[in-house]
Amino acid sequence: MKALKKVIQNLDPKFEKGGKWEKMYPLYETLSTFLFTPKHVTQKGSHIRDGVDLKRTMFMVVLAMIPALLFGIYNTGHWHYELQSYLNPEQYGAYSDYLTGFGDKVVYGLFQVLPLVIVSYGVGLAIEFIFGFVRGHGLHEGFLVSGMLIPLTMPADVPLWMVGVATAFAVVIGKEVFGGTGMNIVNIALTARAFLFFAYPTAMSGDKVWKSGTTDVIAENGGTLPDGASGATALGDLASFVGDSPVVSGEVLAGGSTSAELIQKFEGAYDPLHAIIGMIPGSVGETSVIAILLGAALLLYTGVASWRIILSFFAGGLAFGLLMNLVGANAYMDIPAYYHLIIGGFAFGAVFMATDPVTASQTQYGKLWYGFLGGGLAVLIRVLNPAYPEGVMLSILFMNIMAPLIDHYVVQANISRRQKRFKTA
Repeated sequence: MKALKKVIQNLDPKFEKGGKWEKMYPLYETLSTFLFTPKHVTQKGSHIRDGVDLKRTMFMVVLAMIPALLFGIYNTGHWHYELQSYLNPEQYGAYSDYLTGFGDKVVYGLFQVLPLVIVSYGVGLAIEFIFGFVRGHGLHEGFLVSGMLIPLTMPADVPLWMVGVATAFAVVIGKEVFGGTGMNIVNIALTARAFLFFAYPTAMSGDKVWKSGTTDVIAENGGTLPDGASGATALGDLASFVGDSPVVSGEVLAGGSTSAELIQKFEGAYDPLHAIIGMIPGSVGETSVIAILLGAALLLYTGVASWRIILSFFAGGLAFGLLMNLVGANAYMDIPAYYHLIIGGFAFGAVFMATDPVTASQTQYGKLWYGFLGGGLAVLIRVLNPAYPEGVMLSILFMNIMAPLIDHYVVQANISRRQKRFKTA
């Protein structure tokens, strides 16, 4: 490594201002600082001696997402073969067991998930380099994280061109128009997901996108899923149990079941342990709470993520879930509060999205309010809007917008307290 560093140092004059390859400086600076600590130092103001620069911080976040990525690859393969077991029981019947056919499931998952990652990074980094050359700066480090988050928030079967379009929209409209890394007002990965959700809703919701190969199975089976098969997520199945309109708790439905009986049916279909492990359908990286918490442990240990936001986000979701249980105005409100924390994108959003240091609250008390209200709002969206059973994406985007206001009131409260102490001194 010392020899490589010496070679790079010898190339510095050729890429710096006035050098032979001055126009290629953004590319050179990006590659050199990725390998070695930047030599740049501040010229005035505060000075911090630390070898951990922004690139290494972002790399730590990417490393924290690896468990969710690896589990998502296997989970994608499992649910593909689970559907195949209904269509071809003689060949794939044993694959309905979660651990059977491990190798085949991993290979299939790799071929489905890795292209999403490649397209996300390819499109995003290309746009970042273009803006870097135009503005004369190196690659912005923030996309090292966003490039991984985007595919992890997508269904495995989403078309690659949609991932490319969504990534381009998020990077250009969500970040670069505001000035680049550190200037965006909303989370980049969630901007990409929201763009696809509203522009191409059939590719991001329903019961045909969460298990890879569902459309092919439907085509082979004459236009419908095989008997006993389902393509929905846990929250999607809940919507099918109780219908698309609010159901009063205790009301007898058309099928002769009460809302309480339907909730019991839901609990029977989705064992909490399976949800925690991740043995349920969903977006690539959101299903395994264990894998997500492993990433959270790394982020908290290294000080990259705020424990205040993560803890308060879960606390807000649990508190509002318990409150909805007490209200019990519809069947959604009867879901045990802890279910909200382990299904859907709640845990993934709490750990990797809500903690975005650019778009989250900056004050210590503000982080607590930001996380608590974000988790609570996610639950409210779920239970009060049965047509949209997942609420984490909209909740975090809304709280991104509200974060500056939260910080403003926290700062003003601190000023008021200090003024009162000064007057009484």
